[in-house]
Order: sequence, then C-alpha cells, then structure tokens
Amino acid sequence: MLDATLKTQLKAYLEKVTQPFEIVASLDDNEKSREMSGLLHDIVSLTDKITLREDGSDSRVPSFSLNRPGADISLRFAGIPMGHEFTSLVLALLQVGGHPSKLAEDVISQIQNLEGEFNFETYFSLSCQNCPDVVQALNLMAVLNPKIRHVAIDGALFQDEVETRQIMSVPSIYLNGELFGQGRMEVEQILAKIDTGASARDAEKLNAKETFDVLVIGGGPAGAAAAVYAARKGIRTGVAAERFGGQVLDTMSIENFISVQETEGPKLVRALEEHVKQYEVDIMNLQRASAIIPAKQTGELHEVHFDSGASLKAKTLILATGARWREMNVPGEQEYRNKGVAYCPHCDGPLFKGKRVAVIGGGNSGVEAAIDLAGIVAHVTLLEFDSALRADAVLQKKLHSLPNVKVITSALTSEVKGDGQKVNGLVYKDRNSDEFVSVELEGIFVQIGLLPNTEWLKGTVELSNRGEIIVDSRGETSLPGIFAAGDVTTVPYKQIVIAIGEGAKASLSAFDHLIRS
Repeated sequence: MLDATLKTQLKAYLEKVTQPFEIVASLDDNEKSREMSGLLHDIVSLTDKITLREDGSDSRVPSFSLNRPGADISLRFAGIPMGHEFTSLVLALLQVGGHPSKLAEDVISQIQNLEGEFNFETYFSLSCQNCPDVVQALNLMAVLNPKIRHVAIDGALFQDEVETRQIMSVPSIYLNGELFGQGRMEVEQILAKIDTGASARDAEKLNAKETFDVLVIGGGPAGAAAAVYAARKGIRTGVAAERFGGQVLDTMSIENFISVQETEGPKLVRALEEHVKQYEVDIMNLQRASAIIPAKQTGELHEVHFDSGASLKAKTLILATGARWREMNVPGEQEYRNKGVAYCPHCDGPLFKGKRVAVIGGGNSGVEAAIDLAGIVAHVTLLEFDSALRADAVLQKKLHSLPNVKVITSALTSEVKGDGQKVNGLVYKDRNSDEFVSVELEGIFVQIGLLPNTEWLKGTVELSNRGEIIVDSRGETSLPGIFAAGDVTTVPYKQIVIAIGEGAKASLSAFDHLIRS
C-alpha cells in the first residue's frame, strides 16, 4: 500500500511513539477492505509499539480504531485516510502513542475539563484541503478527553450515509447526531462552540492586553508579512485574525509563488505561521473585527472592537482582512448553500460523483474548477456572464477537449432551484435573447471572484466604489497611522506574492510613522 519512500518517512515518525497501542480493524472481503488491511499491515511492520487486530465489529466497514490499553480513547477512521488525510492518520498514531501535541497548555486544559458527552462524526473527502484541520482537531480532542469520541468518515466511500444526511459539503461535522458545523474548523473554533464561556474568557484576556505599537488585523499573507517586519524592528506587535491564513487556506494548488515551484494553501499557511511565531508576535485567533475608533476620536490611540466584545488599542494599525468568495446573490443561493451550492470544487467535488453540476464563472478559477470536476462528475455546465471565457488560453483549450463539459456564454444566472432539501437545478437568462433557460442538475460551484472584507470599515476609512480600502504608495489609508495591505486594498492584481510585498511595505511605513510621530 505504501511505497518505500513513504515507509521510510513513516518509520522515522513512529519512532516517537512511546506507549504501545493496538489498531482494531473492521473489514470484509471487498476491495477497500483489502486496501485498508494492506495499509495497516504496512504500519505495524514499521514499529513494535503497534499491534493489529482484524476482528473488529464496527457497523462501518471498512474502518479501524486506535486503542491504547488503560486509556479510554475513542478515535476511528471509516475509510482509508490517504491523500490529504494521511497526515491526520500519522498525527493520530503519534498522539495515541503518547507523543505530546503542540497545543498551548491552557487549550489542553480547556479540552480536558470539558463536561458532557461529545460524539463527533466528520465527513471528509480525500481531495479536501480543509478537512484535515477538522479531523486532526477532533482526533486530538478525543485523545485528551475520554468524554469526546470521534469518527472520521470518507464521504465518497459511505455514499448511503451521505445521501441519507443530505451532505453536499465537506467537512460536515455532526455532534450527537445533529449537524454541528461545515467548513474548516480548528481546535479553538470547536471549543468556542461547545464551551459556552470561552468567548467571554477570551474577551476578558484581550481587554487586559497592553497597547500595541503595531496591531495587524488579518492573518493572511499580507498580515503575516506585516507582523514579521514589525516584530523584527523590536516593537510590540500583535495579529488579530478571524482565522490565520485567510483565503489561502482554501487554495488548492499554488504554482506561482516565486522560489517555490508548487505548494498547497494550507501548507503555505503553516509555513507563514511558523515564521511569524519565530518572533515575539501576539497572535490572537478567532477574532472578527467589528469597528475602529481612530486616534483622532480617542485622542491618542486607535481602538479596535471585535464581535467577541473585546477591544484592543494600538499606536498604528495595519488592515489586512483580505477577501472572500463573491456570491451570486440570486434567489435560492443562501437557502441551498452547502445543500448543492458550493464554493470549493476540490473539497466538495467528490460528493457529486456521477452527478450533473454547473460552474458559474469563466475566469481561471471557474475553468480550472470545471476541468477538475469533469474527471469526477457525470457532466459539467459552465456558465459565463460575458460573451467569451476569460481564462488563459491553455486552460480553455483543455476545457474544450473534455467530452462531458458544455460551455454557455452570455448567461446570467438568475435563480437556484431545489426541492426544499437540495439543489435540483438552476435558471439562467440568455443575454442575447432575454430567454430564461432551466438546467437540471445536482450541484452548483460558484467561482466569480472575490469580495473585500470591508463592511465593518464603512464610514471609517475611505473605500473605493468596489469596497476596497484606498491606499497611497506607502500603504497608508485616509487616516494617519492606519495602513492597509493585500487583497482588501485598491492595489491591483490579487496575488499572494503581491500581498506579502504589500504587507511588508505597510509595516515599514507604520514603523516610519511611529518614529516620526
């Protein structure tokens, strides 16, 4: 199952296992069970600390649990955790085997002190880059607290469950049989939902923090670069972010980040975070900014308010809140969001295997999505508002070579249709004839660009007619001492490499402002 290189790497990791445990597999005679058996035999052959039993009786087949003698741990994989989930498997092996996690001690304590019964189920797809964060977080929580149980389920392998629960987006997380959440979630986010007092405690901690010299709002590439450049100046630096990594976390393949030939968004985000943590930067995650009270009103310091009720003060601010996927804003879109309307083809594509889907948008993102989906689904209809596709010529050539793709231009998507439970079609207007056309399908992937995260800034700093923060050549906004960088600004070409450069520039400008004022 594992090639020689992967075995060598895994063997080195398994040397960190200090406490023996066993893997108990529930198998039958089908092909997937044989594949799982091969994987598990490969694992136990690499260490004498892990043993294997194949006499499990779990209702989900194939599946396996990790059991440590004397410890009440309920952690199971239903499906074969390869692809993006192989890292989740390795971490689970290490953690059940006694290797400590890198979580902060206060977070570990919070998990261990949770009261109640928490039975989590996570549906994932092997091509989903968002799923491992959820799987790894819940696996670790199950290791730390016997009241927490977790099973990670490959949605493509357990299609009956996916159909029964009407799952059309991964990761989909269930708690005690009820839908708990969808999309990327880390340990702190999960804790914030199940530990009702966590938000108030976090707000209290933030309110007690001293004034920052530079406070960065946003933790994407621009925010990370700004934090590094500020911290290197030896000044008090903080980063408050709704989620560290921002939009890059949802990016599958990155091939134009100079000096790195190819990487993936989550991998790049981990590298950015590790770099920031090399310096004395106060990272405050899960903090959504809601308002700024500028220094001209407070008298000396800028004050940032957050949804949690917390507030922070700083001498200078760098706004790097990035952008998010633009929505169609048509009837039915919100009603059927995650019920057939999706925004991440890599994550959710496998759930639509053998079905009919549409891709909205004819730029690079839309065409790339259509190409990827064509290898999974029965048929792809690509709808583009303009009279011609806008994607690169090489992508268009590949798209038109696919037999199960239909391209419709001059099409204005006007409505998402459904049966009350899930999507069953869409309606578009032919802009040439003004005729409304219905298309029967099961999924809609929206790929129509980005929208800057600036709603909370209206009336504070000057914005363009597209909602972007207007900045000068130094990254300064219309308010002295407040700078901005990245996709949230008017700087053209929304690229990671440009955002990083703009973040560094804004930070240098903020430092210059500090020493001159």
